[in-house]
Amino acid sequence: MWPAAQPVASLTGVTADSISSDVLNSSIPLHLPDFAAHWPAVCAAKQGQPAINDYLLSHYSGEPLTAYISEAGSGGRVFYNTNFSGFNFQPVNAKLGQLLAASQDKAHWYVGATLVPRWFPQWLQQQHVPALAQQGKDPLVSLWIGNQSRVAAHSDLPQNLAVVVAGRRRFTLFPPEQLANLYIGPLDVSPAGRAISLVDFTNPDLTQFPKFAEAMKHAQVVELGPGDALIIPSMWWHHVEALSSLNVLMNFWWRDCPSYLPSPQLALQLAMLSINTLPAEQKAAWRAHFEHYVFGEGEIAHIPEHLRGLQGSLTEPVAWQVRAELLNKLNR
Repeated sequence: MWPAAQPVASLTGVTADSISSDVLNSSIPLHLPDFAAHWPAVCAAKQGQPAINDYLLSHYSGEPLTAYISEAGSGGRVFYNTNFSGFNFQPVNAKLGQLLAASQDKAHWYVGATLVPRWFPQWLQQQHVPALAQQGKDPLVSLWIGNQSRVAAHSDLPQNLAVVVAGRRRFTLFPPEQLANLYIGPLDVSPAGRAISLVDFTNPDLTQFPKFAEAMKHAQVVELGPGDALIIPSMWWHHVEALSSLNVLMNFWWRDCPSYLPSPQLALQLAMLSINTLPAEQKAAWRAHFEHYVFGEGEIAHIPEHLRGLQGSLTEPVAWQVRAELLNKLNR
């Protein structure tokens, strides 16, 4: 049907205490085996599920979590319902102990993007990556907990360091340019806030999604166990399968740009809003403008330095001035 996906490049000997800036900022996915083998949570996971349950509960704040319980017959796939009028899971507020105790009774449950400082306030004292702070990064740190689940291929804006604490996870990754071959669903309504591929990776329908076969020619795959890590570069598509009866993933998200710069996602939405309905010749003109001002290397030597604005050095005052002007114009 298609060639086997290539394995993600593996880099041995890199640990949470020794990772370099080059690895953290890799532009290709990197598999880091035994990256966090020394973390106490990983050591507990290797002792068995009761031990990792106890470790999780000993660090848990007690504040209720939002869990997503999948419909019967979903196979753990976190997705839309059959007529795309909603999703195939129900959110439930529960405490972690209840979820862990009832895990055998639930067909599939999943707690995603749980902020570590809020729900596990002491966790980072023992599970951390010193190099991130040393390199001036201030990552968003989350835990993902559940049993067997499948999260559709999606992309994230930040750079991502994902570390498996317990269980096993399989990642299938695609470079950003495979967007057109992955049949991405709506931007505005999605299960977790990011547009997802509508292809069922376990049973792809190549009649409905014929270009997916081309995407698979560019796929990379890796399966991670406790202590293993994966660098997922910004905007790389990744499909994630949690394979064990209990799976715990810890991830670190960061952007290597000043916090005063807005998300490129906003620029995409505004461009779609203002350009998509233009006549073809006008769209072509704007394509040339974007190529010149955004994606190309537009010549600016002829513009006096003090008049370059967005075309010059993008300082914080310039950024805030442009943001204020945009907000004022959009609100008219």
